[in-house]
Amino acid sequence: MTIYKVILSLAALCLLVALYFGLTGSLDQAGPFLITFFLALAVGFRGYDQWKGFSYTVVIFASVTMALYYPSYFVEVNGYKLSGLITPLIQLIMFGMGTSMSAQDFVGVVKMPKGVFIGVFSHFLIMPLLGFTLANLSGLQPEIAAGIVLIGCSPNGMASNVISYLAKANLALSITITAISTTISPFVTPLLMKLLAGAFVEIDMLHMMWDIVKMVILPIGAGLLFNKFLSGKAKWLDDAMPLVSMFGIAFIIVVITAAGRASLLTIGPTLIGLVLIHNLCGYILGYWSARLFRMNERDCRTIAIEVGMQNGGLASGIAKEMGKMATVGLAPAIFGPLMNITGSMLASWWHRKPVSDEIITPGIVAKAVNG
Repeated sequence: MTIYKVILSLAALCLLVALYFGLTGSLDQAGPFLITFFLALAVGFRGYDQWKGFSYTVVIFASVTMALYYPSYFVEVNGYKLSGLITPLIQLIMFGMGTSMSAQDFVGVVKMPKGVFIGVFSHFLIMPLLGFTLANLSGLQPEIAAGIVLIGCSPNGMASNVISYLAKANLALSITITAISTTISPFVTPLLMKLLAGAFVEIDMLHMMWDIVKMVILPIGAGLLFNKFLSGKAKWLDDAMPLVSMFGIAFIIVVITAAGRASLLTIGPTLIGLVLIHNLCGYILGYWSARLFRMNERDCRTIAIEVGMQNGGLASGIAKEMGKMATVGLAPAIFGPLMNITGSMLASWWHRKPVSDEIITPGIVAKAVNG
């Protein structure tokens, strides 16, 4: 524990130095100290159970800081544009998601039809309309505003399953909602984008459908087959996929940040505020949409999390395929780290408020935590 205290002390010292440079008008010299602050903070958090869950998110902040201060290193290498790696990384992440799923995840539709319907319907109603409203009120340039709509029209990802487990929500329902929303996203997301974002940016529905199929459906299908026939036979791959997914998401955020640096420096605080409102309103409206239909507390928590948390990686991939990574891709790049922070805080609060109908299946727990 002593070593972690030393590392946290180093983080505090670096933050003080960075603040000194900022207050004296030498913000350009604060970069190395800010980066070291975030990295040391991430390592220091690992020594405390109540904080270790935030380590990955803090690493993301360190990566984003590097991209803002040294963007040239994350745009291209020896003439190769690093944005070309985004789609393959999304496919790899989706493959990893598929390896942690099985046909049982879809059986929940039969076992919990009401919860699944309300969860999926609320997700694809609340978040797109919130995104559309915020985009119209934002005053941002159309392509950047379209990114707010895009993140709202995206399905949810595996992060919501882990948060549901930590929040003592209905994990089986969470996994089923994620599976269904992801499966129907090639049809629902392009349609919603055409209806809601068409005024901001040109949307080619068929092209977007194919983009989502190749980034989501095909890799997840391959992952499901792997899980059925090879799961446990390649343990190194099972162990590596969560790490690969975390690295992939971090890399995508860094590349988009570097590409959109000029816009972020201009409208960053405004966009962060809008994205935060989008995320928090998703939790609140998702929870009360379930309450409206008299669902129990565990299911209400689940739907709140499933509505408020989106698949930022997929949204970033769609923006890249649209050729608008540096504009449409900015909101998804910000949404990912923010939702992990707010989701973790919400889970911690709910974790301390256990519910009476607490039933957690060990196999599903292992799947969520590892996935």
